[in-house]
Amino acid sequence: MKDLKFEQKRSLSRIEAADQLTALADALRKGGEAELQFGSGTLSLRIPDDLRGEVEFEVSDGEIELEIEFTWPTGRPRRAAAKPAPEAPEAAESPEKPVRSRKAAPVKRTRTKRTAAKTA
Repeated sequence: MKDLKFEQKRSLSRIEAADQLTALADALRKGGEAELQFGSGTLSLRIPDDLRGEVEFEVSDGEIELEIEFTWPTGRPRRAAAKPAPEAPEAAESPEKPVRSRKAAPVKRTRTKRTAAKTA
């Protein structure tokens, strides 16, 4: 399941497409917190210094498809510790380890048969 998905499909003029790419390029160049205008909405995101990129070009059924994709982790970069902390006993978690939430196991519900008492 995705945490969040934003998708917009619409017809654009060549100039509108260039404007969107320019805004994206400016945000990538600047890095950090960025706000991009898409139609009537604004997309706010954090752009790190390093990311992965993919360009896909496809020609089929009389159409050309060009996809440009950038991927990066959602978390803030962690600072490297100068010296690793000694291992803590298993009962206590080290404060430097990220806390991961765990889904609770589903509660197993059992049905109890109820019988009506017969009166004589």
